[in-house]
Amino acid sequence: MKYSFIIPVYNRPEEVDELLGSLVRQTSREFEVIVVEDGSSLPCKDVVNRYADKLSIHYFYKENSGPGLTRNFGAERAVGDYLIILDSDCILPADYLENIELELQKESVDAFGGPDRAHESFSDIQKAINYAMTSFFTTGGIRGGKKKMDKFYPRSFNMGIRSDVYKLLGGFSEMRFGEDIDFSIRIFRGGYVCRLFPEAWVWHKRRTGLKKFFKQVYNSGIARINLYKKYPESLKLVHLLPAIFTLGVVSVLCLAWFWPVGLGLLFLFSLLICIDSSIQNTSLYIGLFSVVAAFIQLIGYGSGFLSAWWKRCVQGKNEFAAFQKNFYK
Repeated sequence: MKYSFIIPVYNRPEEVDELLGSLVRQTSREFEVIVVEDGSSLPCKDVVNRYADKLSIHYFYKENSGPGLTRNFGAERAVGDYLIILDSDCILPADYLENIELELQKESVDAFGGPDRAHESFSDIQKAINYAMTSFFTTGGIRGGKKKMDKFYPRSFNMGIRSDVYKLLGGFSEMRFGEDIDFSIRIFRGGYVCRLFPEAWVWHKRRTGLKKFFKQVYNSGIARINLYKKYPESLKLVHLLPAIFTLGVVSVLCLAWFWPVGLGLLFLFSLLICIDSSIQNTSLYIGLFSVVAAFIQLIGYGSGFLSAWWKRCVQGKNEFAAFQKNFYK
């Protein structure tokens, strides 16, 4: 068995159904699927059972421990040479695995990852959120584009790694957010080769509403400071940009009467986002939504980053004490 798909799940039976359906349609068939239910109150066991005669699939239920440890649970039971980690809200194009094999034939690597896109069936808000998370203008494109400002750090919604390397590194940590970046950092620290596979992309639904999206990116900002406390060298200039943007927006709004140029700059930024997203999505409506999503993405991340900086770097609190409500529910 060459590949093992590891899919942690928490209360998403409908999304799992879509993901498993896309796995059935893969043009390359040398793989198994391991679904691990992380203490869900809405289990997907019945969904998985419907695919028992279509896929080499295994289902496990465990107490809730967060995504990282749930992936480790699945990895311990996998037999593939490569482990492919997916979020349960992803959908794969039919040639996803075939494209991974083509990349591995070109150059063997220890770990890899791919970008994400918005499916045509996604809601307008989901498409706007996808734009905000992948656009260069919001810094999201840095992790998913073909040209990198830094090393490519695979994210857990679409990540592959040799099973022996996974075991040597001990898998994911207990971090509730940022655990995939933590793992990627350890991959590089271990001297392993990691590369972006541009054609191994997935459709990623992400959050279905703007409120949930804000919470997601806010926690990502917190995670960046937690990663900095663990790996000081991991903090780059680009990670400061959302915090700078957030402070800039607050300053512009406070000084609007005295500095109208600031409002003009925000308007130009909004116009740029709207035009770019409207062209990409062929919809002015999505373009307008994308302006809102972009501000949420930048301000949410930036405010989480600043909050974490204050609590952890200034007040000296540890991760558990500072963010028990966010990470340890």
